[in-house]
Amino acid sequence: MNVTVNGRTQHFRTVSFDAKNNTVQLIEQRLLPHEFKIISTKDYRETGRAITDMIVRGAGAIGATAAYGLAQGALAFKGVDLKKFKARLSVVYETLAKARPTAVDLVNALNEVWAAMEAGKTVAEQQSLAVAAAEEFANEDVKHCTAIGRHGAKLIRSGMKVLTHCNAGWLAFVDFGSATAPMYTAQEQGKEFHVFCDETRPRSQGATLTAWELAQQKVPHHIIADNAAGHFMQRGEIDLVMVGSDRVLGRTGEVANKIGTYTKAVLAARHKIPFYVAIPLSTIDWNLRRGFDIPIEERDESEVLGAWGVTQDAKALGKAKGERRYIRVANSNSKARNPGFDVTPAELITGIITPLGIFKPAELWSKRCELGLKK
Repeated sequence: MNVTVNGRTQHFRTVSFDAKNNTVQLIEQRLLPHEFKIISTKDYRETGRAITDMIVRGAGAIGATAAYGLAQGALAFKGVDLKKFKARLSVVYETLAKARPTAVDLVNALNEVWAAMEAGKTVAEQQSLAVAAAEEFANEDVKHCTAIGRHGAKLIRSGMKVLTHCNAGWLAFVDFGSATAPMYTAQEQGKEFHVFCDETRPRSQGATLTAWELAQQKVPHHIIADNAAGHFMQRGEIDLVMVGSDRVLGRTGEVANKIGTYTKAVLAARHKIPFYVAIPLSTIDWNLRRGFDIPIEERDESEVLGAWGVTQDAKALGKAKGERRYIRVANSNSKARNPGFDVTPAELITGIITPLGIFKPAELWSKRCELGLKK
């Protein structure tokens, strides 16, 4: 997407790879919307920590980052012994695979790169194949999101008010986004609509990331408190809900997404509002048989007990911008629980927007070959 910083507009991908210097380039998403900064991770360990620490986040983006991280680990190997190379790459694979447990794109991306490397007969060949496969995963992510935009834009009519949760925009993917892709395509088609962004506590990705994206694209929007969605639905102010996902079970159609998604699905069903989930094919898990088996990441309690922000006293301190700080909000001796995701049952989902079209959740398994499951 195009980003305007200090009056200058330039196209950026969320994730990219500098093969010459063997570094992964990432937008530092924790600084947004107050500061736009590109960082470089210098080895696979730094790349894994960038995923864990949420410098980069979102299903497709962490998938591409992991793919590049595996290529990065491959290029760092010095020598010609293929057995030693594969043993080293196994360590790299496991490190990256454990970076975040819920999103399946990460492991799917690693598996794609690993499988592509197998065709190489030497270390040098496998290194080259790893880089090519990582680039292919990233490029496919962009193609998938663009196709999601084409299919999903048909659901948006002029005058609609659309609710989205968390950030399933271009910051969550390599480019264009999943849940935002239909919005951006609809905008290109000249449709006029309004977006409500759930703030998405505790990390506030809706307020900080989705709202920033929409402002960059000049899409009319309001940020709302997470608990305000039911109020607006009750008064007929929301016509459509469109979210992303970190894992969709191909066997059942159940959807794991940012905590609070299940709540929005229940509310949408209560008010008979269509509820759609937008995903690239890399988000489908064809193996797990029930949503309760999806590993749900439990994050640090500090995210719930406080919040990050930027101070407003920059001018008083003679600085160009405020300082990023963590502020404790909750009672000083209270504890917190902080699940990062929840699971939405298939019966609450109107349809799943994929690069190949829109499917009912129950249709995924019958269409599994068409949707990319290899026999």
